[in-house]
Amino acid sequence: MSPNSALDHYQILTSLLAPALFLAATGSLLVSANNRLARVVDRLRVLIALWPTIQPPQRDGLEMQIARHRRRSRYVLHACVLLYCAVGGFVGTSLALAVDAYSGFRLPILPTGMAVVGVLCLLGASVYLGLEVSLAVRSFDEELDLDLERRTD
Repeated sequence: MSPNSALDHYQILTSLLAPALFLAATGSLLVSANNRLARVVDRLRVLIALWPTIQPPQRDGLEMQIARHRRRSRYVLHACVLLYCAVGGFVGTSLALAVDAYSGFRLPILPTGMAVVGVLCLLGASVYLGLEVSLAVRSFDEELDLDLERRTD
């Protein structure tokens, strides 16, 4: 093995590190997003269980909360799908780098394209998670208002 071929192998292995770092970050976001989804579903179950105990004039507020939590769950679900696509993009990037190296570096657009797909999916997921967080804060504020209103009645 010549020193140049050893350097080529190290360069290939080094280039495989970037997708691995993106995979780790995406995995962390996936864990967080799945936890958020579980919390939203739990909260929806609580609100649905409250439905029979709430009198019709106050049901409007409860209906609004349920609708908002359903929207939150859709945002988190979209984020999870995009995060899984990002994982696929980053795994694909690693494979494309290996295929590109094996083919004598004749496919430079393939790994770059896969990486761009992964990063765009990560960006989209971040937007959805940001939307979900803003809805979570709004829902919390409304729940506090409703609770204070009930206590004063």
